[in-house]
Amino acid sequence: MHGVGTETLRSVFHAAGFAEPILVSAQAEPDPDFPTAPFPNPEEPGAIDLALETARSFNADIVIANDPDADRCAVAINDGQWRMLRGDEVGAILGEYLARKNAQGVFANSIVSSSLLSKIADKYGIHFVETLTGFKYLSKIPNLTFGYEEALGYCVDNHSVNDKDGISAGLKIVEIAAELKSKGSSLSEFLTEIWATYGYYFTSQISLRASNLSEMAKVMTALRSAMPHEIAGFKVSQFADLARPTDGLPPTDGIRFWLGDAIRIIIRPSGTEPKIKCYIEITSHGDTAHDQAIATLARLQGPLTSLLVK
Repeated sequence: MHGVGTETLRSVFHAAGFAEPILVSAQAEPDPDFPTAPFPNPEEPGAIDLALETARSFNADIVIANDPDADRCAVAINDGQWRMLRGDEVGAILGEYLARKNAQGVFANSIVSSSLLSKIADKYGIHFVETLTGFKYLSKIPNLTFGYEEALGYCVDNHSVNDKDGISAGLKIVEIAAELKSKGSSLSEFLTEIWATYGYYFTSQISLRASNLSEMAKVMTALRSAMPHEIAGFKVSQFADLARPTDGLPPTDGIRFWLGDAIRIIIRPSGTEPKIKCYIEITSHGDTAHDQAIATLARLQGPLTSLLVK
């Protein structure tokens, strides 16, 4: 995405024996003005539209996009139509694949990422650690085999890069996709297997820009002092102030609560920009799990947004 990773990615793919990637010519060369992507972060709406257009033109198998410094990796697949996978979906794919390959060591993710990785680790007898948001915490975990955060950061080879790295993550995803294709399967079908095994873990985020830091502090103070007992008809079943942790994590500015047994909410100020963020995880089961999760999110969207405005 007009960044510095293209030549490194090409050389690594070549060394691994993969075909030359199809480049998005308008975005492959470094350009500090980012002419095709005003916000050159693959998470931003529209940022990978050119990549998806190129994939359709070449009937490609998979899309990989790195941000300009190539420490994040976005993945898009065609499961009837092209769509970008959520960061937690990529985390689930990588975690399940590595676990099936008898990974040793530790799996970890940040508190705002999906809780699914902990379930994968438990199934395969792999030690799991949860950290605060940021790879400054994840990369310090001894014997880390796989760590990720939902914002498209993945560490899949800590012996080579002990940090989030979009190049090695992209290579690992292509390895998985190629192996699945050789067996007549796909990343989409692999995800379906994961949901069938553990249940459907749907994650989403509400992010509101604040005019100043005091506005964000006001929101957090209000939530701590007057948390509602019910949101959108769901009872608040548990509440935790992350500034006064009881689970061994360092204190941080945020709150975590559960609505019933299947909805986890985390609200925290962004550490990098003036935004207040709300992370939602909805767990559902059965053939209609996806539709259930989408309906629940629609029901929560308005009431949760109102909580972030004071």
